[in-house]
Amino acid sequence: MGASSFELRHRYSTGHASPRERISFWGGEVSGLGAVELVVPALELVHVQDRTTHIGALVTGDSIPPSSFVGWPYSGRPRLARGKLRVAGRDAAFSRKSWGTGKEERGLRIWAVGREYTYVEKQDKRHHALMRDEARVDMERSSWRDPNVISGSVQGAADSVDISIAILFEGVYARNLSLRGALVSAPGRFMDRLS
Repeated sequence: MGASSFELRHRYSTGHASPRERISFWGGEVSGLGAVELVVPALELVHVQDRTTHIGALVTGDSIPPSSFVGWPYSGRPRLARGKLRVAGRDAAFSRKSWGTGKEERGLRIWAVGREYTYVEKQDKRHHALMRDEARVDMERSSWRDPNVISGSVQGAADSVDISIAILFEGVYARNLSLRGALVSAPGRFMDRLS
């Protein structure tokens, strides 16, 4: 695909009064691939009876393979812990070293559609990178909690699958990809388990 960039702009759906029920959408155009959208929470991913214990994130688009993540809710997004990842209609796997101290050590290792990826936090919690051999997608959020804009920069042989996964993880609570983020979010995650 070569070097290119894209922006997804934030908007809310109507009809949901409480912030817990508010559905967030980020949408935009990716050069050569058309429209793409990130939805959190993606209600269609979680059975009605399970919506108090699980939440989903979903990426769809004109020429982007769908990818989704379902996990325990935290701060309006699915958490990595015990999450389920699907890419292009197929189950995918991921793991991370919880006890690693550096950002590279704590990064996610993702296996999807016959490829191996690494997803890491870069200089701060608003910057992430999805990498595989010969391809990279750098992501940046205008703010950490509720960004107005999610930007992506595509490098190397990155394709629609890479872009779909990179966008998806902007809708997943991944604060614990850095040691500082894990320490900051630990009390809230602990209390979440008690409720």
